[in-house]
Amino acid sequence: MTVYQPIGPESDSGHRFDPARRWAAWLDLRFAQRPSGRGPVTQLVRNAHDGPLRVQRPFHPEGPNGCCHVYLLHPPGGLVSGDALTYHTTVETGAHALVTTPAAAKLYQTDSHGVAWTQHADLHVEPGATLEWLPQETLAFNGSRGTQSTRIDLADGARCLGWEMLALGRPASDLPFVTGRLEQRFHLTRNGQPLWIERQTLDPHHRRFRGAWGQGGATVQATLWAVGLEDDRAAIEALREAMPASGRWAVTQRQGVLLLRYIGDDRNEAWDLCEQAWTILRPQLTGQTARRPRIWST
Repeated sequence: MTVYQPIGPESDSGHRFDPARRWAAWLDLRFAQRPSGRGPVTQLVRNAHDGPLRVQRPFHPEGPNGCCHVYLLHPPGGLVSGDALTYHTTVETGAHALVTTPAAAKLYQTDSHGVAWTQHADLHVEPGATLEWLPQETLAFNGSRGTQSTRIDLADGARCLGWEMLALGRPASDLPFVTGRLEQRFHLTRNGQPLWIERQTLDPHHRRFRGAWGQGGATVQATLWAVGLEDDRAAIEALREAMPASGRWAVTQRQGVLLLRYIGDDRNEAWDLCEQAWTILRPQLTGQTARRPRIWST
């Protein structure tokens, strides 16, 4: 069994306030299927951490032999300059895990030195395993600077459904995202072969940010992906038939990856859209109806 080993400098520099500030934290989770008197059950068999990252105890709201639900906890509630968070998750053969968060993540304004933050998710899904990666949305405050990256490595027969949602600025407080710079990277492979590689920069001073051919001035965006569906075309048709028609979202598939995109100005609309899509796709992907995590209602 491979054990995650954090790479990079220690977190001692997190107490500095100069350009060398860095406060690292990591969380390493491993899910495995284990026999029980009632049949196989998915258990959280590794839960290692350093710094302010934790999980609540695993839940089985879908029954003792159902999917294992875990909530990621970051007590500070947001990222500031110098923060470096790493989530490492492995789902072993036959196991089924759903990972979410208790609240929206916040990306705060950079400090006077302009020190950026980083957030990285490294996800591995073994043959016959299923991972649902469903964090609540991320809110980027004006002046935030940093890089978000997600890397998913799937084995043959592995399935994965997940999403990422981002809202820029705080429109309700009349605090738009007019300074700062965010970079998002996504890398999805099957047995090491690339299926989907993407990189985008969100810079309010770049013409792409306002251009109709780019961000178009929109403040909210979301991407949902599903890999391992038996019939991508049928899944797409089910989404188009069941969900409200709108010019703010579209769905397609490439290389066995179903992608649903939203771009607009309403994070509640983006969330509702992605949750409805998950409700439709989950039975097709796993054979199980969607069981909404209780934490989403608190």
